[in-house]
Amino acid sequence: MKGIVLAAGLGRNLHPLTLVTNKQLLTVYDKPMIYYPLHTLILAGIKDILLISTPHHVLMFKKLLGDGSKFKIHLSYEIQKKAIGPADAFAKGKKFIGKDACALILGDNIFYGAGLVIPFLISGLLTSKVLNFFDKKKNILKHV
Repeated sequence: MKGIVLAAGLGRNLHPLTLVTNKQLLTVYDKPMIYYPLHTLILAGIKDILLISTPHHVLMFKKLLGDGSKFKIHLSYEIQKKAIGPADAFAKGKKFIGKDACALILGDNIFYGAGLVIPFLISGLLTSKVLNFFDKKKNILKHV
């Protein structure tokens, strides 16, 4: 299985910080935000990952993450000139994906906690090509 991290958004909600850096490079607790989705894919057993970002930001990600070897993964990069959304990530990654199954995660999604591994273990028992892991909450503040 392969993975795609989509980190091409402009982060308008975080201006003026995102005028000079990519939102996913901002620190959350003690590490760049991009580490969280990468860690999620690694927990799922995915070691071949494509990171998609803007032309300017791809250079920043390459400087931080390199080829992925320090995380014991293989990282490739693709440029998305305009932030169109997740569907375009699959189009950009078509050659990378080939005939393999693929998981997509957004670069600003943070999944964390001891229970995170369980859905990945269960998903290995399923034959579906599309798996969607999320928990819909009516009142998110109640869970903080």
